[in-house]
Amino acid sequence: MCDRAVILAGGMGTRLRPYTVVLPKPLMPIGPYPILEVVVRQLARHGFRRVTMAVNHQANLIKAFFGDGSAWGLEIDYSLESVPLSTIGPLKLVKDLPQQFLLMNGDVLTDLNFRAFCAAHVSARRLFTIAAAPRTNIIDYGVLEVDGENRLCRFSEKPSHRYLVSMGVYVVDRSLLDRVPPHVKYGFDDLMRDMLSRGEPVHVEPHGGYWLDIGRPDDYERAIDEFEQYRRTLLPDE
Repeated sequence: MCDRAVILAGGMGTRLRPYTVVLPKPLMPIGPYPILEVVVRQLARHGFRRVTMAVNHQANLIKAFFGDGSAWGLEIDYSLESVPLSTIGPLKLVKDLPQQFLLMNGDVLTDLNFRAFCAAHVSARRLFTIAAAPRTNIIDYGVLEVDGENRLCRFSEKPSHRYLVSMGVYVVDRSLLDRVPPHVKYGFDDLMRDMLSRGEPVHVEPHGGYWLDIGRPDDYERAIDEFEQYRRTLLPDE
């Protein structure tokens, strides 16, 4: 069973300035709702019963808006960071986490089925699962490859490279937190390097649906433009 989520909502939102001068990034509006309310509505729909919001920057505004979560049919509590602890570090402050739980950024707009994502992790008894989105990077130039004497040996006109990127949504086995150092910054990148160095398996679940990380002004503007188009997909029970 996986019905607990931790949402990382404590960032400064520096990449989204000037929008975040007044409001914390999770409260920036997308259509009629703040970004984070879309996430909370989705979690409630997928059967999550309790959400812990890891907060720091402008925490009082987030607490004032969401309260105890009863308006959305679930329980919301808060974990306050006195100093920024990155992605994984804040989990050390949450003392009552279940064995398996969802962890996600508070600025993710996606149609991922969070319940099915968690169920796949739990049924396979994994340690850590990453939701991943495919992306294609197109180089807008003719790419030249040369040999040691600068003679052309290969030419590609506007080549593309397809790859998977982390969506900022994970399922975590609580046992991993035993090795996370307390009271210091410790991020997703740190955990991945440590797990890979120990030969521990990290599973990746590709998601072919909608995903947008609202981290920069152009991402935010895109989210505003696309929300109505994807509204029924994102919030089918609205």
